[in-house]
Amino acid sequence: MTLRESLMSVTPAVVLPRVGALIEGYQGPVIDERAVRIAAGLLLTLGLLAATAALAFGTTRPLQMFGMFFLLDMLTRLLVSDRLSITLALGRLASRSHFPRWVGAPQKAFAWWLAVGIATVSCVALGSGAIPLQGVLALCGVCFILLALEAIFGWCAGCHLHRRLSRHPTHHCADRSCNL
Repeated sequence: MTLRESLMSVTPAVVLPRVGALIEGYQGPVIDERAVRIAAGLLLTLGLLAATAALAFGTTRPLQMFGMFFLLDMLTRLLVSDRLSITLALGRLASRSHFPRWVGAPQKAFAWWLAVGIATVSCVALGSGAIPLQGVLALCGVCFILLALEAIFGWCAGCHLHRRLSRHPTHHCADRSCNL
């Protein structure tokens, strides 16, 4: 084959997924569970600090700032690339000395979309005053509980919902409960 022929030949491009990576030996995109859990722990820590500051100073401003950061981080993961998420980058950095524990990326993306929904409702309600502060704090509490379950115990509520609601089989679950 000549140089011209090789330049003219069409090779199919590999399309990288927005969430996760294509790793040989795994069906579909996967993501490192260790990095995800560390990122959840970072978000939980920031959220609890914001809630503590809000209660201590009697202002919702820290919660608003955290809510916007949370939304920006989640939307970056989902719409741009999980490689550009600040908390996931820090999670990868912190877990780089450990062997990755690959789990299915589609169920994580589903869980993150649920988090975007809860955070959007919380931010809109907080900004507009549509529901009282106690209601917003309750929504934040739900988020904090879900983040704690992910960070501490490795249990992802969104992943379990994805497995139950998805029409497609779920692969590579963190708790090995789905088809491998």
